Amino acid sequence: MSRKPIFAFLTLAALLLAACGGSSASGEGFTFGMILVGPQNDHGWSQAHYEGGQYVVEHLPGAEMIVFDLLNPADKPEATLEGVVDEMVAQGATLIFTTSDEFEEDTTTVAAKYPDVVFVNVSGDDALTGEAPANLSNVMGRMEEMKAVAGCAAALTTQTGQLGYVGPLINHETLRLTASAYLGARHCYETYRGENPDDLEFTVSWIGFWFNIPGVTSDPTEVTTNFLDTGVDVVLSGIDTTEAINVAGQRAAAGDTVWAIPYDYLGACDNAPDICLGVPFFNWGPDYLAVATAVIEGEWSQSWLWNGPNWDDLSDLDSSSVGWLNGPGLSEEAAANLADYISKLASGEVAVWSGPINLQDGTAYIAAGAVGTDEEIWYLPQLLEGMNGPSQ
Repeated sequence: MSRKPIFAFLTLAALLLAACGGSSASGEGFTFGMILVGPQNDHGWSQAHYEGGQYVVEHLPGAEMIVFDLLNPADKPEATLEGVVDEMVAQGATLIFTTSDEFEEDTTTVAAKYPDVVFVNVSGDDALTGEAPANLSNVMGRMEEMKAVAGCAAALTTQTGQLGYVGPLINHETLRLTASAYLGARHCYETYRGENPDDLEFTVSWIGFWFNIPGVTSDPTEVTTNFLDTGVDVVLSGIDTTEAINVAGQRAAAGDTVWAIPYDYLGACDNAPDICLGVPFFNWGPDYLAVATAVIEGEWSQSWLWNGPNWDDLSDLDSSSVGWLNGPGLSEEAAANLADYISKLASGEVAVWSGPINLQDGTAYIAAGAVGTDEEIWYLPQLLEGMNGPSQ
């Protein structure tokens, strides 16, 4: 790793103070842009951002949101981020959210082109590493603990001891989130079921992008089907869309004993509620509102934000940047054990990234007795020892 960022960031409390601390900001005359890599109604990543933008409009009366969705080579091959931004700026946007790591590099370019417009790239680290122009920030939800909760729910439920994870592409973000699910699964398999965590199989299959592109990526429907045909009975999703729970729901309707854990969007369990164990979700509204308010009031400054949950209420949509919602498929016993695990994460009694942790190739990564630093977690270079699937 050549970059040496300084991990310093605002807390969610600070953000909320900025957004709600007595401010009476009006959205009258304020226009912002929302650029999505997928459709705004995907029940996944893009819909979560779209609804985060709607939250801003609801709380800043008079604000206008301009949305451009499906900005990807498969759906709109002629469109470019720069072209979309040109149009949004021409329509009066003074704040633009680019909501995918696919847009990270191009966002630095357009931010330099429009220095009087504030840009927020989601999931990137250019503001952290010092590579961003002064008018560009990054924001990301601290999803790692919620992924560990998802892994825990899977381990508490599996009857075959085989978990499958439908992954998107391989980068630091997807490696650390997948690994967090694995660590949560191991902890709960041992702690609450009394099983040897080394006996729990955890297999990752990467499709090659954030969602299915026919002829380009692996088909997540086929990936999920293959998991369920080979002994996996709980499928976790790490992609932007809902194929994993859709397929699991179809198999359950046909008589199979299987479950699924979707991702990204609060309402994702709705696709197959009876077999849904729960969903780790992003809640972008409060963070986006804080940024928009700061821009309106002339108080915005560059930042890199990695905001976590409100442990007092993981489903509080006015305060928690990420959350977890139990699904109807979770048994009463599993729900009780999961609640205990969540309470211990909240208190700090249990840390997801407690050593010893080795990388997939056997390299020692986090020593026994130590807890992974933010930098070690953010820039995880490989899957972990014991996980099945490629790291590159």
